[in-house]
Amino acid sequence: MNTGYFQYPAPANEPVLSYAPGSPERAGLKKQLAAFKAEVADIPMYIGGEEVRTGETVDLRPPHEIKHKLGHFHQGKESHVKDAIAAALAAREKWANMDWEQRAGIFLRAADLIATKYRFHINAATMLGQSKNPFQAEIDSACELIDFLRFNVHFLSEIYRQQPVSAPGIHNRMEYRPLEGFVLAVTPFNFTAIAGNLPTSAAMCGNVVVWKPANTQVYAANIIMKVLIEAGLPAGVINLVYAGGPLIGDICFADPNFAGIHFTGSTGVFQTMWKTIGQNIHKYKSYPRIVGETGGKDFVLIHKSADAGIAATALARGAFEYQGQKCSAASRAYLPDNLAADIKSKLVADLKTMKMGSTEDFSNFVNAVIDEKSFDKIAQYIENAKKDPKAKIIAGGNYDKSVGYFIEPTVIETTDPNYVTMCEEIFGPVLTIYTYEADKFDEILVTVDSTSEYALTGAIIAQDRYAIELATRKLANSAGNFYINDKPTGAVVGQQPFGGARASGTNDKAGSMLNLYRWLSARSIKETFVPATDYRYPFLNEA
Repeated sequence: MNTGYFQYPAPANEPVLSYAPGSPERAGLKKQLAAFKAEVADIPMYIGGEEVRTGETVDLRPPHEIKHKLGHFHQGKESHVKDAIAAALAAREKWANMDWEQRAGIFLRAADLIATKYRFHINAATMLGQSKNPFQAEIDSACELIDFLRFNVHFLSEIYRQQPVSAPGIHNRMEYRPLEGFVLAVTPFNFTAIAGNLPTSAAMCGNVVVWKPANTQVYAANIIMKVLIEAGLPAGVINLVYAGGPLIGDICFADPNFAGIHFTGSTGVFQTMWKTIGQNIHKYKSYPRIVGETGGKDFVLIHKSADAGIAATALARGAFEYQGQKCSAASRAYLPDNLAADIKSKLVADLKTMKMGSTEDFSNFVNAVIDEKSFDKIAQYIENAKKDPKAKIIAGGNYDKSVGYFIEPTVIETTDPNYVTMCEEIFGPVLTIYTYEADKFDEILVTVDSTSEYALTGAIIAQDRYAIELATRKLANSAGNFYINDKPTGAVVGQQPFGGARASGTNDKAGSMLNLYRWLSARSIKETFVPATDYRYPFLNEA
């Protein structure tokens, strides 16, 4: 047997390519977009290392070009979910017993494959399937996913090195085992990196996984699975299935081997899952780990000392990058009355320069929202605002779904800090602003903290350091990720571990060591070198 202690130093974050005119990456990405548009993909499920096709297919179409068919995926049934669980459990013992350096090598290789051979594939798939512009795709599906894979290897190696102290004559050690059973990963449409991280972070720890992505993310999820297989992931470790969420939940949550869920999605779905798990708690071999990131109603609070240009830019980027379809997107803003007119003027001017259209035209800042259901929901909020005396639209407000699901970046101004669009998560390109009296900063802090059930991200824009300090302290429970003089989006793996509390989730901080602890079960081992041979202690002696 060969033995060694293996080090995986902290990596550098993956550099973000610019895709500027004339750059080689721009040409490479354009070529891959054209290649994907020229074919019709037939996407299988992956169960136990086998490609599974059912013949019951669901079409995949770009949200910005709904008449074009990218391909289709094969819909799974109850039997396929059960097969995926069985395949995971069959693979569990061998995978859990694999030497750590061998597991690490698989995920590091996957990171390098994405950084090189598959970079344009995964970016193009995300651009077409999820309607992201090249920059948004690059920072997500390439850079963030690469960072998750590399940093998680480093974090896990650091966890494994953490050992207890030992007294004389004793050696103590700690083992970090995978959970006993399988992990269910349920991933969203909006970030390819999240879709890759949720199953792989659990698998990296030695767990086996059933992975259910959002239907609107399947096109890129298929690329992730191909990369993992090419990197050497053994059959059955991660099983990718496309079945309805309620069906998968009913089957997985009823299985005694269910060991945990890694979830990103809506608050309502997560709460229903938690309730079901609680009702079934007597069935499980062990208490399942429940990890979820669910949503946000994220704020930007602007102080009277702020620079109006900085504030306007933070709002423009924070609210409208990727059409506001980020859990962290700025969706409510509080403007002091001494700066409100200037900030609104600059913001409206910025929005007039934003082009909207297909992701294949790299000059478009704004693309389409994800599907018709989302489009209709967002459009209804806009229509209601047009009719409400408490609100007025100062930018945007138009939408059209004849070609794709396009909604203009829209700014609603309200006179009511508790207006519906200040409180409810919209998940689209809609920002609501409220103007407060500049000298009532303490009061607006209370409003910001109490308006929403969520607590994911937030930002303070100010030059006054006392104001920054006050906001940081008073809003401690209002946002799991808090930004000073910046937009509330764009968390980077290893730099700003991501997650919020309250209705925003369990705050287990993806992109940090904290998240990986959730997929490990520790065992303490004590070895005594010269054991006692007499039960008597010295205090029992009479003299």
